[in-house]
Amino acid sequence: MNISISAEKAIQHTKNWLETVIIPHNICPFAKREFDKNTIHYEAINSAEIEKQLQSLIANCQLLDSNKAIETSLLIYPIGLSNFDDYLDFLAIANALLEKQGYEGIYQLASFHPEYCFEGAETNDASNYTNRSPYPTLHLIREESLEKALENYPDPEKIPQRNIAYTRQLGKQKMQKMLDKCFQSDNK
Repeated sequence: MNISISAEKAIQHTKNWLETVIIPHNICPFAKREFDKNTIHYEAINSAEIEKQLQSLIANCQLLDSNKAIETSLLIYPIGLSNFDDYLDFLAIANALLEKQGYEGIYQLASFHPEYCFEGAETNDASNYTNRSPYPTLHLIREESLEKALENYPDPEKIPQRNIAYTRQLGKQKMQKMLDKCFQSDNK
């Protein structure tokens, strides 16, 4: 989406996505705990300028560095990056920047996009919805916390396969309806 949207609405739509898609369907088995504990920082970056988008990424790394009460950060890009290929280019630059700034091994990025499509998958494959979000989004994750969570989770390597099978079982239409519902003000 390249239309202007308030930061508050973009954040609310993203929270709706977590509450109605990601958490209840266990797409990310670690999301509920942090959502319930209110340890997720949300930031909507209303700039299509790559430099400002990258500055927000580093600012969020610094925020996580200085505030251990924040477990993870979701950087939401409601304008710019609507083209999935452009988003992938941005993701590569963002990962390179994390490495250049000395954050490799400290933080990692998970990526979400409204048009997310896994390499080799058909565009209309329901499995793409495991990474489809209301807006282009970077999830900044503490690697140390992720390692601890994975230690206590049985067969974490099976999470992607489970999600693929589950979303395919639900089907593309149901997954799209759930994603569309995130834009409603009362999504319950």
